[in-house]
Amino acid sequence: MLDRHIFIIGMPGCGKSSLGRKVASIMGLNYVDTDQRIEQAAGCSVTQIFEQYGEAAFRAAETNVLIQLTREPGSLVSTGGGMVIREVNREIMRNHGIILLVDRPLEEIMGDIKLNRRPMLAVKGLPEVERLYHERIDVYRSVADVVLDNSHGYYAGLAGMEKIIRRRFNLNAAHRKDA
Repeated sequence: MLDRHIFIIGMPGCGKSSLGRKVASIMGLNYVDTDQRIEQAAGCSVTQIFEQYGEAAFRAAETNVLIQLTREPGSLVSTGGGMVIREVNREIMRNHGIILLVDRPLEEIMGDIKLNRRPMLAVKGLPEVERLYHERIDVYRSVADVVLDNSHGYYAGLAGMEKIIRRRFNLNAAHRKDA
């Protein structure tokens, strides 16, 4: 249904995966979570990849997943929070899709982020979330083709993401899986 990918970027805890998975289900779109792809390929968790092989190996794996996606049909793709760190990843995403930033205020992210599910954040805690936010937010905003304000709750985020996709790809409500 999509002629190119929609790469969802943003901070850990901003809603990339939960919104992306649900909107893909509602709209009948292919859905890919890059962290899950990496885990499947490696046969271990992201946390274990960081512990055993280091961040550089994980970042290389992210790039490899993006390269694989360039050979696949258009999908809604939730990326890891650090995907945009590497310029090569930004170029691949620009050349093979649109980049959708899920923007959520830092206070909301810090209020409900599950640190135990986030390997880079689990040890360092909330101060690390704040540091990463300030380090990355300008990069996220500069690379985004479109921004979803996810500060009004889950259901508003779902509706907003669906609306963005419909507008960008000229899809009407008849394309809705539950319609």
